[in-house]
Amino acid sequence: MNSQLPSNVQMQFLRPGQLEARTREFPVVYVPFGLIEWHGWHLPLGNDALKAHGILVKCAEEFGGVVYPPVYFHAGFDRQHLVPVITDLFQRLKKTGFRVIIGVSGHNTREQIAMIDDALKPVVADGTVAGIGLWEMTLSRCAESDSDHAAKWETSNMMFFYPLLVGMKELGEGPLNLDMKPPSGIGGLDPRKHATPQVGQRNVELAAEAIGKKARELLASLSDDHRAFRLPAVSPEHWWMI
Repeated sequence: MNSQLPSNVQMQFLRPGQLEARTREFPVVYVPFGLIEWHGWHLPLGNDALKAHGILVKCAEEFGGVVYPPVYFHAGFDRQHLVPVITDLFQRLKKTGFRVIIGVSGHNTREQIAMIDDALKPVVADGTVAGIGLWEMTLSRCAESDSDHAAKWETSNMMFFYPLLVGMKELGEGPLNLDMKPPSGIGGLDPRKHATPQVGQRNVELAAEAIGKKARELLASLSDDHRAFRLPAVSPEHWWMI
């Protein structure tokens, strides 16, 4: 389906020894968040999590660490019940030995970041791990890195990561409304005119680099005795489930 995303940084594809080696080298885990949502007639419904996941895979490939599988939870769920579930996930990642937890949402609403940050608060409170919630372009936003809703930026990202999932012909050749409302449900610049795989690639590169630098900064912010992978080994003697 795509050839852009290496499996050797994605947690679900790693064997125990591979996970331990990567985590000992750079004990950072990236957790992508998104939802199932309308993204025009031409993009997959899971665009937001796919986008965040792809950027984080590129980040881990360059800087180190591993990427957790996409999490399809969003702030529209009952936060009273949802936040403790995500906190539990983050606590389990902490107990597994990770020292930095970065939650990245491809669904660009403030509520989504608040959800991640609220879930992180009790996990980082003792100062033994660091964490942050981000949008994919929070740290890279500029003329070459931004986001929208199924328009130039998100379409370009999908063209780069998953070209076979993009159906540009479904947009037709007539006028599109670009105000987020029906019938198009697109917000931003007309993707038929402005979206390209090259735009997506550059956006991904900048976002991945900025997140990777933040991961290094967060790891360096911890005291010396809390910067290393915490498990004696990844083995049946130290069994865990995430």
